Amino acid sequence: MKHSADLTEDGLVRRMLAGDEEAFTLLYRRLHPSIYRFALHMSGSPSVAEDVTQEVFITLIREGKKFDAARGSLGSFLFGVARNFVRKRREQDHRFAPLGHDLDECLQTLHAFNGSGNGRPQHPGDIVISSELAGRVRLAVSSLPENYREVVVLCELEEMSYEKVAEIMACPVGTVRSRLHRARALLVEKLREDQEGRKETDARKVARK
Repeated sequence: MKHSADLTEDGLVRRMLAGDEEAFTLLYRRLHPSIYRFALHMSGSPSVAEDVTQEVFITLIREGKKFDAARGSLGSFLFGVARNFVRKRREQDHRFAPLGHDLDECLQTLHAFNGSGNGRPQHPGDIVISSELAGRVRLAVSSLPENYREVVVLCELEEMSYEKVAEIMACPVGTVRSRLHRARALLVEKLREDQEGRKETDARKVARK
């Protein structure tokens, strides 16, 4: 039986670098799901997400010695690697699809989104949570600038703390908070504009009858 210290992230990385395949397998099982989800949310493409995830773990094998547990968690280190690969793929492809997976789960947080930018929660009745809204949210999130989309994916979908996201993005916690606040406001604004546009379209249809 392995010593408990050998099962920590730092211990597993050291074992992996020494050639222990079991250690790599344990790390892969622990971290693969979240890395894949992040790449999928950012790219909207399962094939891109698979490629990025593969590159992340290849990087772990080749450059695992760069991981320093004193500077942060292994997950943060790998998310940082994933961010770089996603950006490279975006520069190469220029055709990333809108987000289309798991966003229904984050709709429960929409009632806290602030459309007015004043810090007060939005009333849950202002936005009806439905499958139709889910599609509109996907499009709205996919249209956000990358720095805002990242904080939405990490904070809302992955439910990470501000401190963890700041660690991943190598920025102050205050930057994470302000970006998320702005991203929430943009999302609600986009959803409201879309809703108003739909109402106008419906009104015109009724007027033609």
